[in-house]
Amino acid sequence: MADHKNSLIMRALRNEETERPPVWLMRQAGRYLPEYMELRGKYGFLERCYTPEIATEITLQPLRRFDLDAGIIFSDILLPLHKMGADLHFRPGKGPQIDNPFRTPNDLKRLRPLDPEADLKPVLDAISLCSEQAAVPILGFAGAPFTLACYLIEGGGSKDWAHVKRFMYGDPEAFMTLLNRLADAVSAHLNAQIRAGASAVQLFDTWAGILSDEDFCRFALASSRRALLGVTEDAPTLYFTRDSGPFLRHLPYVSSDGIALDWRVDIGYARAMLGDIPVQGNLDPIALQAPTQTLTARVNNIIESAGPKGHIFNLGHGCTPETPISGVQAVVDAVHRWSW
Repeated sequence: MADHKNSLIMRALRNEETERPPVWLMRQAGRYLPEYMELRGKYGFLERCYTPEIATEITLQPLRRFDLDAGIIFSDILLPLHKMGADLHFRPGKGPQIDNPFRTPNDLKRLRPLDPEADLKPVLDAISLCSEQAAVPILGFAGAPFTLACYLIEGGGSKDWAHVKRFMYGDPEAFMTLLNRLADAVSAHLNAQIRAGASAVQLFDTWAGILSDEDFCRFALASSRRALLGVTEDAPTLYFTRDSGPFLRHLPYVSSDGIALDWRVDIGYARAMLGDIPVQGNLDPIALQAPTQTLTARVNNIIESAGPKGHIFNLGHGCTPETPISGVQAVVDAVHRWSW
């Protein structure tokens, strides 16, 4: 297993100046690649996640096509919930569904503790395989406690997350108990991924942006901080939430080594608000469908605004199924051409 301590991305996560920003893309492994779609036609989603050889192949696919500075393990944020008692399945074209949602404090009795070394061994095995085969660092990840709670309570995706908010408003103490239990499971999962070979880990709090400022701090931020402070293995951490603009001033409190930004936030403004902390981002994923000249200009503007110190170039959310391979290549080429 290669030592990536002085790789471009690890240097950026140490807040060092780099000759160009490292580049990787959220959801870079997956649905926009024809080789992934071929595997998708043969195996169900959970089978892809729980078969180490398949997850390894999917993780490595974009690294073969593009000169990326990191790979991110192919997995899913909901796998811990699956092992903690959620009846999880994925509907083709419709996303995840949990058929036994947890909607009352009494339902917390059904939540089992997570033993990632046993429950999620296929994910850890895939990280080990990728770390052995890839020339670049492999990143692990997990869902943040609030976002996991959203799916666990709602039972799937939602426009307004009404079940989640009714639980949160109706019994905030029980809701916080749920978040804390999920935070401890997340910490254990991230630590296990690092031991398996992940060079860094990212916490995805995709749905924290639905909250008011007060509720974000009380629930999402507090539980994510608990999860990240529980990461005791020696690897840097990143925290990402979509729609993070209103919460920028709070984000240093989460205690991650870096903050990943969505595309709605001006990255220069974010740096001023966050202080001396590495940032990641933050191209609009749909910009990958723009003409190459437009796309290159936007990449250059983001790099210029972020500055030479502690910046990882990425999207402000994940690649969409409509992402053209040419768009990804144009972004990677533009980042590689940059020189401070």
